[in-house]
Amino acid sequence: MDFPTRSSPYLPPRNDVGRLMADVMLALIPGALALIWFFGWGTLFNLLLATTTAVGAEALMLGLRRRPVAATLRDGSAILTGLLLGLALPPLTPWWIPVVGALFAIVVAKQLYGGLGYNPFNPAMVGFVVLIISFPLQMTLWPPPRGMGQELLTFLDTLRLVFTGALPAGLTLDGVTTATPLDAYKTGISLNLTGSEILSGPLFGSLAGRGWEWVNGAFLAGGLWMLARRTIHWQIPAGMLGTLFLMALLFYIGDADSFGSPLLHLFSGATMLGAFFIATDPVSASTTPRGRLYYGAGIGLIVYVIRCWGGYPDGVAFAVLLMNMAAPTLDYYTQPRVFGHGESD
Repeated sequence: MDFPTRSSPYLPPRNDVGRLMADVMLALIPGALALIWFFGWGTLFNLLLATTTAVGAEALMLGLRRRPVAATLRDGSAILTGLLLGLALPPLTPWWIPVVGALFAIVVAKQLYGGLGYNPFNPAMVGFVVLIISFPLQMTLWPPPRGMGQELLTFLDTLRLVFTGALPAGLTLDGVTTATPLDAYKTGISLNLTGSEILSGPLFGSLAGRGWEWVNGAFLAGGLWMLARRTIHWQIPAGMLGTLFLMALLFYIGDADSFGSPLLHLFSGATMLGAFFIATDPVSASTTPRGRLYYGAGIGLIVYVIRCWGGYPDGVAFAVLLMNMAAPTLDYYTQPRVFGHGESD
């Protein structure tokens, strides 16, 4: 009797692209909900605008390039790009900010390079950096977090502000926005205030910025869930967070009045979003085990340098893009040794 012959591997693959993207999207939910709760409905509008634009731009470019549209869109990569960009944007930005950022991310940073798998840079971070360099004022429109004694804008008020620029009577844009904790800390240090004086302000909570510590904790929970499911590898988050923690600890021990504590750096800004969801992009990041560790460490180092001495209060997007350029070199010099060969072979 003839039996059908099957070639190895005999086990089905653990993940395909669609499943990988779905896992990442599910892991983003706690952080997205925390952002909406603490900073208002603007985050939801950013997510909807950026995601819709990203999917539309992907479909248009695939059609122009004569590539299969429906099959490619089903992998979810365009949706994830829009979600990551939307989560990184301030909640009170005008509607065209997420639209322009998503268009640049998909059209220029992804499709003009050949699509998923060929882009050397993280598309969402390319879009973000273009926005923060081109429109610095619109990229600072963060409302005070819930709990500071100031009511957040209602759904309808936020909708009107985002799409028309109109505010309720008696309110100004300066009256409904505030600095982020990292920006406030950096400004305070430049004004010769001590760290304890800055942290005593209403913008700061127990670990870091009020609201921000919960947002970063939510993204941390999502990241740990992905690690448990083996959706991402541990080396990049460990390298980034470990290096950022170590740098912050060393300088904090040396001068606690001038440098923020390790917890401030870990639980402020886009630290956890960057460590687990942005830096771990499987296309633009390093792919070897040791390379991933060095790649994450490089991001953590650059983030700390930008936060302390650079021109921007955060720095995750710039750090990721700079290390994207280094990823091929890291992979080349950290290739695992081939089984059966010595170091000199």
